[in-house]
Amino acid sequence: MPTAFPFTQPHSRRAFVRNGLAVACLGSGSWLLRPQACAAIPAERFSAVSQLFENAVSSGLVPGAVSAIGDQGQVVWRGVFGQSALLPTPAPMLWSTLFDMASLTKVLVTAPAIMQLQERGLLDLDTPAWRYLPGFEAQGKQDITIRLLLTHYSGLPPDLPLDTPWQGHEQAVRLVMNSHPTSPPGERFVYSDINFITLGLIVERLSGLSLSAYAARHIFAPLALHRTMFLPHPEAAPAIAPTQYDENGTMLQGVVHDPTARRMGGVAGHAGLFSCAQDMARYTQALLDKRAGLASPFPLQTRTLRLMSTPQQPPGKTDLRGLGWDIATHYSTPRGDYFPKNSFGHTGFTGTSLWMVPDTRSFVLILTNRVHPRGGQSIVALRHDIATAAALALHDDTAAPTPVAQPSQPGLPQK
Repeated sequence: MPTAFPFTQPHSRRAFVRNGLAVACLGSGSWLLRPQACAAIPAERFSAVSQLFENAVSSGLVPGAVSAIGDQGQVVWRGVFGQSALLPTPAPMLWSTLFDMASLTKVLVTAPAIMQLQERGLLDLDTPAWRYLPGFEAQGKQDITIRLLLTHYSGLPPDLPLDTPWQGHEQAVRLVMNSHPTSPPGERFVYSDINFITLGLIVERLSGLSLSAYAARHIFAPLALHRTMFLPHPEAAPAIAPTQYDENGTMLQGVVHDPTARRMGGVAGHAGLFSCAQDMARYTQALLDKRAGLASPFPLQTRTLRLMSTPQQPPGKTDLRGLGWDIATHYSTPRGDYFPKNSFGHTGFTGTSLWMVPDTRSFVLILTNRVHPRGGQSIVALRHDIATAAALALHDDTAAPTPVAQPSQPGLPQK
């Protein structure tokens, strides 16, 4: 049976429980303004969210899911649905289940690592990347800057070639160096894993640490993320939601799903991270608090987080990207119909997504292993509908929110 938890234990005086209801104090001047300074959020408000997850499980769209909704620095709803594994052995979904975060690795690890280096004066966003990664300038890449990599305006193709049986970190480096733009740098938005593989290599070169060691020391430790890691220990496998069978017929469980990251040894700038809902809620709350100028352990400055989550694409371009974060592109469906235009987030191919509203410090976290057990189906519509239902649940009852125009959605692979 799916389980919905209406509230988690409050950790500040800005939230409390009254008659079993989640209560959060709200600020003024936001799209979520309610008539009272503090208003209850009954669990029933999120019944539409729960029903969407229940339908997704019962229809076979996803084997299971874990989700959390936050508002004003508190988790006001969380839900656990379905199963973490169908094959080879069924297993229940738990709040503590670990997930392959897929492309959320880009924004949870690689982009903040780059920005930490920028804060330390070790790199400049508008300097060509080859200055920090000699050899990258080959094949016409000499004008690709760090900013263009972070915003996916580099002109590089979506992925390294997988049609030959290459293997290993060093071979990946050679393929990155030999890659060439398919359009002039800065001309158009093309979501590319090569961008963040390159950024991961730059983090390693400038820090002298592997990306996994850097993340553990400079991102996970300050945030006390005890269940977030690359390369999970084999003993942790039973706690990890499996993805799908690999090319050899082995179910991937605790081994990264992304084939490029897998060939690179499981650690890459674009994929490879594993985490759970509790750690992700902590990460997200810390980010939103620091971005708002509040006390927070997030290991970046407030001005840096605001820079990362506001449009940084080349002038005149309509696909809006922050430094890592998506703002308004055809990947922005997790915004739903009502979250505002300045909200931002990201998705992961395995079925993960995170969308945040800075004005109200609200967020919607969705963790699924939609690709289990044999590739799965698209959950683009599910993410959209859950965000829409979440926004309505958080919104003032006295007035309907104004829908936000959605970008066009060409038939591209979801991330």
